[in-house]
Amino acid sequence: MAKQQGLIITSTVAPSWIYPDAKNNAKTADDAIEEAISAWKAGAAVVHIHGKMNFTEDEWKRVIKTLRDKTDAIVQVGLSSLPIPDRLPVVKMKPDMLSIILNHHDEAFPQLTMSVLHGREELEEYCRVCTKYSIKPEWEVWHPGSNWNLNYLVDKKLAKPPHFVTLFFDWPGGIWSPATPEELLHRLKQQREDSICSVSIMSQAQTQIAAMSLLLGHHLRVGTEDNPYYSFPDRLAKDSGELVARMVRIAKDVGREVAKPAEARAVIGIRNS
Repeated sequence: MAKQQGLIITSTVAPSWIYPDAKNNAKTADDAIEEAISAWKAGAAVVHIHGKMNFTEDEWKRVIKTLRDKTDAIVQVGLSSLPIPDRLPVVKMKPDMLSIILNHHDEAFPQLTMSVLHGREELEEYCRVCTKYSIKPEWEVWHPGSNWNLNYLVDKKLAKPPHFVTLFFDWPGGIWSPATPEELLHRLKQQREDSICSVSIMSQAQTQIAAMSLLLGHHLRVGTEDNPYYSFPDRLAKDSGELVARMVRIAKDVGREVAKPAEARAVIGIRNS
């Protein structure tokens, strides 16, 4: 059997959308820095950060600079719901990756309902922006239409492989899909051969489906944004680092190597920062 790629773990250190009152929510830029460093130390190659729409430009600069000074983690900036002009100040800081949703936003959280269209003209512009600033897209895939749009961008020679895609499960709203083994297998079959697949699960099935992705040779994302509980409803995770550490233990127990940031950069095709 061919050797599997090292497991690329993405850690979401942003506040929880589904449990907004969770006490382990990273509320400030300093919180985000501390939690991202914890996740990196635990084994995350990628740290996914956003300030729930409230980081100032100076705070973003401090977050990105500090993480680059103190870690070699891949810095992935989220908040794909925002329009491109609102994201440009952070884009110009040249994070390693930028989260881009390949379809509309239709989400229903306890304190926020989101309905935002993202047309193909916007996706084309994202490709041009990422090329201009040497940023690798992280494509958010929620249903088969997401795959159609990625193929559209490839056909127009705007999106270049390898394509790092994150498959989303059990995020509430009109783009929901169930976090089940059957759904994971179904979704994986839809992906391009030149895609690198990771998974994001918002429900309590996070560990099970993430572990299944790991066993199948794919990748995973865990953290307080997706699900802040270590065991529901008994205990919140200390931070995202604790959630990452659990997946590292599972990987080691089944003989899957965990990718260091340098290896992840080479696999994903990210320039050195």
